[in-house]
Amino acid sequence: MEKIILEPVWQISDTTFDKLYPERVRQLSGKHWTPMEIAKKSARFLASEPGSKILDIGSGAGKFCLIGAYHFPSSVFYGIEQREDLYQVAVSAKEVTDSQNVHFFFGNLTQFDHTQFDHFYFYNAFYENLVSDGQIDQLVPYSAELYHYYSRYLYNILESKTNGTRLVTFHSLEDEVPPCYQLVDATLDLNLKMWVKR
Repeated sequence: MEKIILEPVWQISDTTFDKLYPERVRQLSGKHWTPMEIAKKSARFLASEPGSKILDIGSGAGKFCLIGAYHFPSSVFYGIEQREDLYQVAVSAKEVTDSQNVHFFFGNLTQFDHTQFDHFYFYNAFYENLVSDGQIDQLVPYSAELYHYYSRYLYNILESKTNGTRLVTFHSLEDEVPPCYQLVDATLDLNLKMWVKR
């Protein structure tokens, strides 16, 4: 596939950026993918020092990682996604944009080595388990039990990290945020929150 001209994609709008994706994936953007301005603001906070390794939990089509990596080239952005089709879409977008400091993994967070990462981005990937419709697809199981299981699993990961670990949550119920994380910034609507482990 031919490489695209980067500047319009990274600078103009979500609609322009989403043209990287197939139509089905594009249609999910408004509800399931991080808006461009939120991605830039979040990545700025997480890429706090050169060489930071930042993990997007439930990275979907890879939008947050790709935008963050473009704007903060001295950090490395990683995404873990349990849907193979979305993982493949993210890998394709990485190749088309020739993004060097981005890596995507196919798998479930509960079977993934999280110890190598410094900071975390979480756009409530578990919430699909609590609603009766509006899921990305019907290819994975959903249940309230899974929501609580995943939330507790991420809670334990975050609790185990060293002081200074940064976390960004977007549209989170905060069940995954341990009390050792201090809220240091938020948008006025409180949908986007930035935390540091103390």
